[in-house]
Amino acid sequence: MPELPEVETIRRTLTKLVVGKTIADVIVSLPRLIKEPDDAMLFVELLKGQTIQEIGRRGKFLLFYLDDWVLVSHLRMEGRYGLYQAGDEVEKHTHVIFQFTDSTELRYKDVRTFGTMHLVAKGREMAGPPLHKLGLEPLDETFSADVLKERAKHRKTKIKPLLLNQEIIVGLGNIYVDEALFQARIHPERMPGELADEQWEALHMSIVQILQESISLGGSSIKSYVNGQGEAGQFQHTLKAYGRTGEPCVVCGTPIEKLVVGGRGTHICPTCQPRK
Repeated sequence: MPELPEVETIRRTLTKLVVGKTIADVIVSLPRLIKEPDDAMLFVELLKGQTIQEIGRRGKFLLFYLDDWVLVSHLRMEGRYGLYQAGDEVEKHTHVIFQFTDSTELRYKDVRTFGTMHLVAKGREMAGPPLHKLGLEPLDETFSADVLKERAKHRKTKIKPLLLNQEIIVGLGNIYVDEALFQARIHPERMPGELADEQWEALHMSIVQILQESISLGGSSIKSYVNGQGEAGQFQHTLKAYGRTGEPCVVCGTPIEKLVVGGRGTHICPTCQPRK
């Protein structure tokens, strides 16, 4: 699943490609992707004549700000957007096509068909599903070690699943949680209440630095992720923990181990990230 850096990279790419374009028509070939309104035909009618004013992001969600509406799009496992000319061949697994007045088309392709789209009134996008329960935005200026600690310290769950909980902090998935915990030298099975203030500071700094570095490299292309122009990310070449089972730790040389924490495959250095 694309995580925050990948979605932010897609947002920046699509901003260059489609902001200012006006929707002439929409073709929906898989109506179940449209969650709001619950009528795909109404979804199409509401979008006709709307111009894309800007594209935002909240966690792993893309927000297409139109004249009167906000299209909230979650890519889930394999969703991707691409800009095409109207006459270009439509690829398999293309389920939604936004046809613009300039004879270009923004196409949504989703092999696994887990993606979702909500069309909500502008100004109400944060008041209801799917955005209303989302947690801290880690690249927001209000995000700090103290805020993270306060939100997490009383939770009775291990630190890794806590960081994966989108109601606590948004945008982090398996890759970036493993990398942030490694950089902060925190074992993923530690409980929030066990962490000292300096560990919260280290974790906060690691989260921000790793996300910013990944964005600068276009995200991580572990499986099928590409941006809106079909380009792969490069951050996967810098990973220090995730996916490196058996390889030497870049800090101390100890082989990286793979655990299961909260049901998720988890990569650690047992020396740099002691359990106690």
